[in-house]
This record gives sequence, C-alpha cells and structure tokens, in this order.
Amino acid sequence: MKQSVQVTILGQQYTLRSESDPAEVRQIAEFVDRRVAEVQSAARTADSYTAVVLALLNVAGELFAARRQAPAGGDEGAEERLQKLLARIEAACAAPPPVKPGS
Repeated sequence: MKQSVQVTILGQQYTLRSESDPAEVRQIAEFVDRRVAEVQSAARTADSYTAVVLALLNVAGELFAARRQAPAGGDEGAEERLQKLLARIEAACAAPPPVKPGS
C-alpha cells in the first residue's frame, strides 16, 4: 500500500507516494539532497536544476560502475532494486524544476 511521505530537497518540500518504508524514502531524499548540495558547492552553481542533473549523472555513473563490478548471476533482487531506483531518479529529473516565487 502506498504511503505519503514528506521530504525536503534543496529547501523545497515534496510529498511522495511510495510503497517503500517511509524511513527509507526519507533516507533516499536525504542522500539526494546531500549529493546535490555537494555538486552545488563544488561547481559553485546557483542553478538548482543544473546541480540536480550533475548529481544525477554522478549517481548514475556510480550505479554503472557497481554493475560492472557485480559478479555475473549475482543478486538479482539487487538488480531489480537498482532498476526501480534508477526509474525514480529518471522520473524526478523529467519533472520540471519548481518555480521560485517572484520569478
């Protein structure tokens, strides 16, 4: 059963509906928030959309590297979980960036 979970990423609050454990959803959101903040700090960009795209590219690169290192015929459940996570990330990236008040 899907549950609503409130998360905050880059100061923007989102209500997500997920079948995952709410604590896990919040943990994922905190991870995303940290990764985007790291990119913003390193790239010194104020554009949050660009920072999100760069963070997504970094995480996707790590995912691909982990897949290459995984033994053939390894944990198929992990592969399915990774596919679901990648689909969530892609869906979040496809969403238009939030409009800032006064813009």
